[in-house]
Amino acid sequence: MTTATPTVPAGTQATGPTTRAARVRKRLNSRTATLVSIVIALLWTIPTFGLFISSFRPEDQIKTTGWWTFFSDPQFTLENYQEVLFSSSSSGQLASYFINSLAITIPSVLFPLAFASLAAYALAWINFKGRDWLYIAIFSLQIVPLQMALVPLLKFFSTGVTVAGVQILPAWDLVDEQKFAQVWFAHTCFALPFAVFLLHNFISQLPGDLMEAARVDGATHPKIFRTIVLPLITPALAAFGIFQFLWVWNDLLVALIFAGGGDETAPLTVRLAELAGTRGNEWQRLTAGAFVSIVVPLIVFLSLQRFFVRGLLAGSVKG
Repeated sequence: MTTATPTVPAGTQATGPTTRAARVRKRLNSRTATLVSIVIALLWTIPTFGLFISSFRPEDQIKTTGWWTFFSDPQFTLENYQEVLFSSSSSGQLASYFINSLAITIPSVLFPLAFASLAAYALAWINFKGRDWLYIAIFSLQIVPLQMALVPLLKFFSTGVTVAGVQILPAWDLVDEQKFAQVWFAHTCFALPFAVFLLHNFISQLPGDLMEAARVDGATHPKIFRTIVLPLITPALAAFGIFQFLWVWNDLLVALIFAGGGDETAPLTVRLAELAGTRGNEWQRLTAGAFVSIVVPLIVFLSLQRFFVRGLLAGSVKG
């Protein structure tokens, strides 16, 4: 017996997710969409381009004319970069603060990645009582404003934890050179809820048959995580790493509160806030210093951008 195959009447189009996706893809590839994308990109890039041009203009030109006048009266100088990077004055030596920013940012990215990936794997593939409620609790922590945690964290660092008059955890009592640990701890705490949420969405969509086959072969959870999960979640790790790196590198509030403003621990952003001078009129320093601070995040993003979109789509599509 043969079964008749249903046909689509002439003049009608099939409906479904595939057809809708094709229509959306066709619209995004149209000339209009391309033109709109180019216009948005130009509008978004113009301020950065103006900052770049201003960083090479003399002080009197920056303070009296707009950056667009550079093309009618081009004047070029490297004194702005020389002053903020290597000058012996209080506004200079910006290069030395790169080390502090790197010392703060790199561990503040690696610690959340390590802890969140382990937690996300446990919440996705290890069955234990209260797992779903724990995941909901971690997810809900994303709505807690960062500013609400500053005072409790400061108290934790300065006095430790005392319960019913019993000292559970001692005060940290760190000297200036050791205050990086406080900044790492704070940034790790603030980053973990989002990191666990993002990585959990990715890990939970991994094929269950793959995990089951590994268990049948005698693989333990640490081995499964190390040899199977980690290579597969590289896009999600890279996406979160970019977000966290940009956040920590550009952070001023957390670093200023927990690391202090001393030369031993102050990051680049603290020095940038001081470059404008006490009256806020040293624009030539600020333009050069701001563009210097862009270089490292730009390198990080360009290095990991191939993973960025795949990481952002982690867990958004099933199958």
